Amino acid sequence: MRLIIASVGQKPPAWAEAAYDEFERRFPPEMRLELKAVKAEPRTGGKVAAQMMQAEAKRLEAVLPQGVRRVVLDERGTRWTTRALADRLEFWRGDGRDVAFLIGGPDGLDPDLKATADETCRLSDLTLPHAFVRVMLAEALYRAWSLSTNHPYHRE
Repeated sequence: MRLIIASVGQKPPAWAEAAYDEFERRFPPEMRLELKAVKAEPRTGGKVAAQMMQAEAKRLEAVLPQGVRRVVLDERGTRWTTRALADRLEFWRGDGRDVAFLIGGPDGLDPDLKATADETCRLSDLTLPHAFVRVMLAEALYRAWSLSTNHPYHRE
């Protein structure tokens, strides 16, 4: 099974890239984590937010595998504990589809793209920089995997 983080945004700072890479490396072969980053639409030229989100949605759609389970990260999404996320991982593994986590750009995700979500979740009540969200999500997924496999990384 693949866990795909499909994210709109620019190249992250070196610290964020190194932290993300560390968690990506830790995943076992049977549950790979991969990042598919797409560029944000330039915030110039008089385009309104809806036009920019539509352009970014097309880029995200282009990197998503056919039939992937879509989990949209949204401030109004479901709050998951680590245990709940571990349970979702087990459910998804049984479902047999890869899972893609969609992270929008500066204006968020296009409403039409959000409507295609199988699930919606929130990472925090705080507004977080995109580079940090990638790291935080990668760590949360790794921690959930470790909990579901009795790996010593997570302790209760």
